[in-house]
Amino acid sequence: MNKYTNKIKINHRASFFIIGALILILSPLVRADTLQQQINNLQNQNAVAQGNVDSLQTEAKSFQDAINILQSQINAMQIAISANQQRISDLQNKIVKAQADLDYQKSVLASDVRAIYVGGSVSTIEQLASSKNMNVFVDQQTYQKAVEGKIQKTLTDIAQLQNQLNSQKAQVQQTLNLQQVQNAQLASDQQKQQSMLGYNQSQQDAYNQQIQSNQSKIVLLRQEQLAANKKLDSTGSLTTSGSCGGTYPSIATGIFGSWGCNYAHSSDFVPGCDYSDNWGMCNRECVSYTAWMVYSNYGISTNGFGNAKDWIFSAQRIGIPVGSTPKIGSVAIYTGGTYGHAMWVVGIEGSQVHVLSYNDNYDGNFYDHYVNSSSLTFIYFGG
Repeated sequence: MNKYTNKIKINHRASFFIIGALILILSPLVRADTLQQQINNLQNQNAVAQGNVDSLQTEAKSFQDAINILQSQINAMQIAISANQQRISDLQNKIVKAQADLDYQKSVLASDVRAIYVGGSVSTIEQLASSKNMNVFVDQQTYQKAVEGKIQKTLTDIAQLQNQLNSQKAQVQQTLNLQQVQNAQLASDQQKQQSMLGYNQSQQDAYNQQIQSNQSKIVLLRQEQLAANKKLDSTGSLTTSGSCGGTYPSIATGIFGSWGCNYAHSSDFVPGCDYSDNWGMCNRECVSYTAWMVYSNYGISTNGFGNAKDWIFSAQRIGIPVGSTPKIGSVAIYTGGTYGHAMWVVGIEGSQVHVLSYNDNYDGNFYDHYVNSSSLTFIYFGG
């Protein structure tokens, strides 16, 4: 009796204990699907939250652009205000200087007038009487008129200059007042934009915290799901100390490169495969082993069949029958969990089926064990 048969008998004697254990396992198997639904819900929430974050980031950019534009306007307004403040200062200095000139001219003209009138009390008749002749009198009158005209012109010019300077100062002050009002409005608008940007950022932070929290929950749920999925084969026993078994080739070369049990296992949780078999399955995965067995026994390619839980639909699509009755040489499919699990049937013991498989515990190793057929669907590649 070969080693294979001995193992069957040993497991048969333990079948009563196995059945009891599998009854306890059924609950976690259902739980694995429930966990996946929770994971899907959290992922959907994260997708919505991420969409909101993306939208808020676009909105935040608009706020920041508006703030930058307002800041540029504020900077330009500050320059204009500073320029007008300088103009007002310059005009004020000119007004002060004009007043000083006016005061000086008045003092000079007063001195001239006193010189002409010799004390400021000489009448025209007295000037005529005291003149030596008419020519002297006329000269004195002409000079007096000239001085009076000069006085009037100087006072008028200075008054006009003062009025002009005061008018310019008033205009500049009015412009300055308007600019200061506009600048205050710009600052107020900028403050509002800053406030909106701050609120926007707080919303982003809240969504990001929600995403992070959900991601942490997903990690925990995946760990719990992994533990639940592993219980499917908890009654099995590893028949080799290494990674090979079940006629799976140790080294093979195909259309996707080298593969086999001497090559590294490609994890379910890593996108893509470091090594792929001839049917596009990741190396030392459960579906890679069943793909090998199906091709070796029936010459049927399962290229494109997908994850284990997808094999039932993929088989039916090409006319291969499926059912709930175990049959030696069929592929047993467990559809629970994220990916499901595929096994090759080599024996039947009542409600127990003897299966060979790879990667039961997500380790890429070969397993030879018994499972309860009630939770499985069978694909009959041999008809």
